[in-house]
Amino acid sequence: MRPFVIACVVALGLASPVRAQAPAVPPASLPAPAAPAPAPADDPLQVRDEPPVVVTGVQPGPGLWKVSRADGHALWILGTLSPLPSGIRWKADEVTAILEQAGQVLGPPGVVVDADIGIFKGLMLLPSAMKAAKNPEGKTLDEVLPADLHARWLALKPRYFGNDRGVEKKRPLLVANELYTRANRKAGLGQKPVVTPVIEAVLKRRRMEVTSTVLKITIEDPKAAIKDFAREGVDDLECFRLALDRVENDLPVMVDRANAWSVGDLEALRALPSEKQAGACMSAMMGSEFARKRGMGDIEARIRNHWLQATEKALQAHPVTFATLPIAELQKPDGYLSYLQARGYVVEAPE
Repeated sequence: MRPFVIACVVALGLASPVRAQAPAVPPASLPAPAAPAPAPADDPLQVRDEPPVVVTGVQPGPGLWKVSRADGHALWILGTLSPLPSGIRWKADEVTAILEQAGQVLGPPGVVVDADIGIFKGLMLLPSAMKAAKNPEGKTLDEVLPADLHARWLALKPRYFGNDRGVEKKRPLLVANELYTRANRKAGLGQKPVVTPVIEAVLKRRRMEVTSTVLKITIEDPKAAIKDFAREGVDDLECFRLALDRVENDLPVMVDRANAWSVGDLEALRALPSEKQAGACMSAMMGSEFARKRGMGDIEARIRNHWLQATEKALQAHPVTFATLPIAELQKPDGYLSYLQARGYVVEAPE
């Protein structure tokens, strides 16, 4: 049994947001992108108040990418996005049809830092993990943040955290993730999962399970690792800065991306700025001395190679395979699909 996972401290980068109410928008059209309202010149820290318009109702989502072998075996990939509008109902007929045929369903790539220990020992380590989530030496955010970042944080805190004093003791990396999540919820995004319930319902009916493609890294001495993390920390200021940037300025863009996914507008998704905060937070974590000492320096390549191995194995074994990947990864010229193309597979994007 190994329920205690150091990832309670490590798996920080991706946020999932929440809630919206707006009139239903037909699948063929997007609401006009939210126009940013300039803050008054004498108050650079003022946060915009107008809520972006979020689509609701039945929406088709994007089409599927297809990866084929010479023998006709095919992998169908759904590009996913987080957060998505809370008020949509995904019309997933195409995905459901593929899932009904699939011999294997692959989960998304990722990494988990784990420890092979029992539940009792895990509970014994919990106080150390909780301590590692706080700033060293009991410092608060005003002591660890540069003055400009702290001023921006103080302008945002009342809206998203109220009078919560406990947040001031947490590491910037953790606060950035929580701020991002709460801001998305207020914008009407991410209150409920959209894609996962559809996949799970079909697999439950077929008595199948998702095949994990997550790379597992096992920590041999979790107690020492937690102490190292608490002592050495991470350079997480860039992660925090990007979280502030997104909450202050980019919520309308995030809504536009969520709307574009919902109505299946791939061109709009390609044209909009991509998500950077999660990558910055992951880089801060995996670039730390804590991570380097444990062989995590090349983590992105290892995650990708682990996924490619699982994918090629599934393609060889089954006429039909289904998978999910972040849609930004599918639209990158040097993304995961480029590696499959280099190995001789035929890749077709949705129309």
